[in-house]
Amino acid sequence: MGLQRLHVAPRYSEAAIYNGVVYLAGMVPECAAADIRSQTADVLAQVAHRLAEAGSDKTRILRAQIFLADITEIGAMNEIWDAWVTPGSAPPRATVQAALSDPHYRIEIVVTAVQSAD
Repeated sequence: MGLQRLHVAPRYSEAAIYNGVVYLAGMVPECAAADIRSQTADVLAQVAHRLAEAGSDKTRILRAQIFLADITEIGAMNEIWDAWVTPGSAPPRATVQAALSDPHYRIEIVVTAVQSAD
Protein backbone atom coordinates (compact mmCIF):
# COMPACT_ATOMS: atom_id res chain seq x y z
CA MET A 1 0.00 0.00 0.00
CA GLY A 2 1.20 3.52 -0.74
CA LEU A 3 1.56 6.46 1.52
CA GLN A 4 -1.60 7.51 3.37
CA ARG A 5 -2.03 10.68 5.43
CA LEU A 6 -4.69 11.31 8.09
CA HIS A 7 -6.09 14.69 9.15
CA VAL A 8 -4.05 16.73 6.69
CA ALA A 9 -3.68 20.43 7.50
CA PRO A 10 -1.74 23.06 5.56
CA ARG A 11 1.30 22.69 7.83
CA TYR A 12 1.29 19.01 8.83
CA SER A 13 -0.67 15.76 9.00
CA GLU A 14 -1.77 14.17 12.27
CA ALA A 15 -0.52 10.81 10.99
CA ALA A 16 1.13 9.12 8.04
CA ILE A 17 1.03 5.41 7.26
CA TYR A 18 3.55 3.70 5.01
CA ASN A 19 4.39 0.01 4.64
CA GLY A 20 2.37 -0.89 7.72
CA VAL A 21 4.09 1.67 9.95
CA VAL A 22 2.14 4.51 11.58
CA TYR A 23 3.95 7.80 12.22
CA LEU A 24 2.09 10.22 14.48
CA ALA A 25 2.71 13.93 14.65
CA GLY A 26 3.64 15.36 18.01
CA MET A 27 0.53 15.21 20.18
CA VAL A 28 0.02 18.14 22.55
CA PRO A 29 -2.66 18.76 25.17
CA GLU A 30 -6.10 19.85 24.01
CA CYS A 31 -7.39 20.22 27.57
CA ALA A 32 -7.18 23.47 29.50
CA ALA A 33 -5.61 21.80 32.56
CA ALA A 34 -2.28 23.20 33.63
CA ASP A 35 -0.90 20.19 35.52
CA ILE A 36 1.33 17.54 33.97
CA ARG A 37 -0.84 14.59 35.03
CA SER A 38 -3.96 15.91 33.29
CA GLN A 39 -2.01 16.97 30.21
CA THR A 40 -0.30 13.58 30.00
CA ALA A 41 -3.63 11.74 30.24
CA ASP A 42 -5.08 14.00 27.54
CA VAL A 43 -2.16 13.44 25.17
CA LEU A 44 -2.15 9.66 25.72
CA ALA A 45 -5.88 9.55 24.94
CA GLN A 46 -5.14 11.38 21.68
CA VAL A 47 -2.34 8.94 20.87
CA ALA A 48 -4.67 5.98 21.46
CA HIS A 49 -7.37 7.58 19.29
CA ARG A 50 -5.00 8.35 16.40
CA LEU A 51 -3.49 4.87 16.55
CA ALA A 52 -6.97 3.31 16.42
CA GLU A 53 -7.83 5.45 13.37
CA ALA A 54 -4.67 4.18 11.70
CA GLY A 55 -5.40 0.52 12.49
CA SER A 56 -3.02 0.16 15.42
CA ASP A 57 -3.00 0.41 19.22
CA LYS A 58 -0.69 1.15 22.14
CA THR A 59 0.59 -2.46 22.29
CA ARG A 60 2.11 -1.99 18.81
CA ILE A 61 4.16 1.14 19.52
CA LEU A 62 7.69 0.82 18.17
CA ARG A 63 9.00 3.88 20.00
CA ALA A 64 7.86 6.96 21.86
CA GLN A 65 9.56 10.32 22.20
CA ILE A 66 8.38 12.46 25.10
CA PHE A 67 9.18 16.14 25.40
CA LEU A 68 8.62 17.83 28.76
CA ALA A 69 8.68 21.56 29.35
CA ASP A 70 10.14 20.81 32.79
CA ILE A 71 12.07 17.56 33.26
CA THR A 72 11.46 17.70 37.02
CA GLU A 73 7.86 16.66 36.22
CA ILE A 74 9.00 13.28 34.86
CA GLY A 75 7.88 11.43 38.00
CA ALA A 76 4.30 12.73 37.79
CA MET A 77 4.23 12.10 34.03
CA ASN A 78 5.53 8.55 34.59
CA GLU A 79 2.65 7.82 37.00
CA ILE A 80 0.17 8.41 34.18
CA TRP A 81 2.35 6.74 31.52
CA ASP A 82 2.88 3.62 33.65
CA ALA A 83 -0.88 3.25 34.24
CA TRP A 84 -1.54 3.66 30.49
CA VAL A 85 1.07 1.29 29.04
CA THR A 86 -0.02 -2.32 28.67
CA PRO A 87 2.15 -4.56 30.90
CA GLY A 88 4.71 -6.39 28.78
CA SER A 89 4.27 -3.93 25.88
CA ALA A 90 6.19 -0.88 27.10
CA PRO A 91 7.92 0.57 24.04
CA PRO A 92 11.44 1.96 23.78
CA ARG A 93 11.19 5.55 24.94
CA ALA A 94 13.20 8.74 25.19
CA THR A 95 12.19 11.59 27.51
CA VAL A 96 13.86 14.99 27.31
CA GLN A 97 13.28 18.56 28.39
CA ALA A 98 12.38 20.87 25.52
CA ALA A 99 11.03 24.33 24.84
CA LEU A 100 7.53 23.55 23.53
CA SER A 101 5.63 25.65 20.98
CA ASP A 102 3.07 26.99 23.48
CA PRO A 103 3.99 28.06 27.03
CA HIS A 104 0.87 26.31 28.37
CA TYR A 105 2.03 22.91 27.06
CA ARG A 106 3.76 20.77 29.68
CA ILE A 107 4.20 17.74 27.34
CA GLU A 108 4.37 16.61 23.72
CA ILE A 109 4.54 12.96 22.62
CA VAL A 110 5.62 11.55 19.25
CA VAL A 111 4.87 7.89 18.52
CA THR A 112 5.73 5.40 15.78
CA ALA A 113 3.77 2.13 15.68
CA VAL A 114 3.03 -0.91 13.54
CA GLN A 115 -0.44 -1.39 12.13
CA SER A 116 -2.40 -4.33 13.50
CA ALA A 117 -2.03 -7.59 11.60
CA ASP A 118 -5.78 -8.19 11.19
